[in-house]
Amino acid sequence: MEKTNIHLYTPALAPYFLSINQEWIERYFAMEPFDIAQLQKPQETIRDHGGEVLFAEWEEEIVGTVALKKIDTTQYELIKMGVSPKAQGKNIGLLLGNAALEWAKAQGATKVILYSNSLLAPAIALYRKMGFQEVPIECGTYERCDIKMEYIF
Repeated sequence: MEKTNIHLYTPALAPYFLSINQEWIERYFAMEPFDIAQLQKPQETIRDHGGEVLFAEWEEEIVGTVALKKIDTTQYELIKMGVSPKAQGKNIGLLLGNAALEWAKAQGATKVILYSNSLLAPAIALYRKMGFQEVPIECGTYERCDIKMEYIF
């Protein structure tokens, strides 16, 4: 298997953040206003507030992405994780997720949370493999989410 390289955000990579995530969101759900804002303007909505967007390159193509939204000085939220269908099953999601956790830890995070939907069984299994544990979800956080998980460093 060819090596997977992880890249931090650059403006040239921004279109992949939109296309990869829009593909899976629209396959299972509908794009919500916050999705559109984050995906169209990751610099302004994520990075300018202390977060980061990571990308996975495999076979000389960007095939995966994930973002970390800063909550406060010790917490981040893992958001918008997606891998192109042609690259799924190659551990790219795991590499990308672990790179995101490493980045958050390097920023001083003690906890990373995420919200998901139980329909996305492969994603939930991946998060568990990464070390995330399910915790009670508060009401009304995101319309399509029915599960909350956290990773404690």
